[in-house]
Amino acid sequence: MSTLLPPEHAKALAAFEHVQRTRVVFGNGSAVHAGGLAAELGLKRILLVTDPGLVRAGHAITVRESLEAAGLEVAVFDATIENPNTDCVERCRCVAEEAGVDSILGLGGGSSMDTAKGANFLLTNGGRMQDYWGIGLAKREMLPLVVIPTTTGTGSECQSFALISDADTHKKMACGDSKAAAKIAILDPELTCSQPRNVTACTGIDAIAHAVETAVSKKKNELSWMFSKEAFGLLLPHFPTGLNLPDDLNARGSMLLGAAMAGCAIEASMLGSAHSTANPLTAHYDIAHGQAVGLMLPHVVRFNAEMESCREAYGELARIANLGQADGDAVERLAKSLADLLEQADMPATLRASGVKESMLPTLAAEAAEQWTAGFNPREAGQAEMEAIYRAAF
Repeated sequence: MSTLLPPEHAKALAAFEHVQRTRVVFGNGSAVHAGGLAAELGLKRILLVTDPGLVRAGHAITVRESLEAAGLEVAVFDATIENPNTDCVERCRCVAEEAGVDSILGLGGGSSMDTAKGANFLLTNGGRMQDYWGIGLAKREMLPLVVIPTTTGTGSECQSFALISDADTHKKMACGDSKAAAKIAILDPELTCSQPRNVTACTGIDAIAHAVETAVSKKKNELSWMFSKEAFGLLLPHFPTGLNLPDDLNARGSMLLGAAMAGCAIEASMLGSAHSTANPLTAHYDIAHGQAVGLMLPHVVRFNAEMESCREAYGELARIANLGQADGDAVERLAKSLADLLEQADMPATLRASGVKESMLPTLAAEAAEQWTAGFNPREAGQAEMEAIYRAAF
């Protein structure tokens, strides 16, 4: 007898629109092909956007030599800062304008890729980054962008968003536009082996959070759910190996590919309250973004699990990651496994241990409720709910 439900009982599929804008090139040693891939796009003069650490690691010269060998002229901006702000983006724009480039390459973590995107907004459309806070606010086409991630976290390589902080207010602005998406993303696991352990931890936790939050977002659809599941299955099991055996290219490659898939999930869906509660922690206490997200994520999972649809999705993620049949339900096993990530990374597991003052929780909650991502959390979370989540994490 068939167990298929009749059509009238079938779950309705969410509507969505997806455009595949970015060519993804994955493989060990693939960064040396950057020049040839850029030349295929007809590029002639490119701005290489990176940071001092990648210059010291030798990755910047490897990519520059590949570009020059393919006949491209290369200008360099190597002053990207962590959590890039509007001042950093403007400095990058000035270098690009002076060099007269026809394209941009972002080499590094999310900071370098977002700086490259931000400079592209300003160079081609003018104004300030604040003018592009939102979605689809660029009027003119942007320069071709190539990205090469060197961390296993943000998924910026597969997104059309640049996350830039206002240098004056410190608010993080998500500036998204389909024209900002990369033409080519080169995923080379070998480049991620030079990540310091704390960077591996923070970016890995961030990527895992992307997979978890997109799995239940209000904008979740069949495509984003597919990416969320694939990303989570690659990320969570390989996190400990990537953290403790940095030269394990299988683990590094799994984390890198998982982070990119989680980026695709964000692009097709959106994030939620773990990110909206994390951003004020970074702004007020300078807690690294991935660590802040890791502090909040288990408590947001428990908060959202009051909704049946979230419980089902979290249960599926727990099954995918083979979290076992320990005491408690699947949601609690998932929450505990997410909390364990901080312990594996030798990071404090509570806000109190992280230096957060209890008297600040109402202020943090008010700011979290105003964050853009808060509006996509599946369960409504205003200031009171945000404060309850912070107190659970405290």
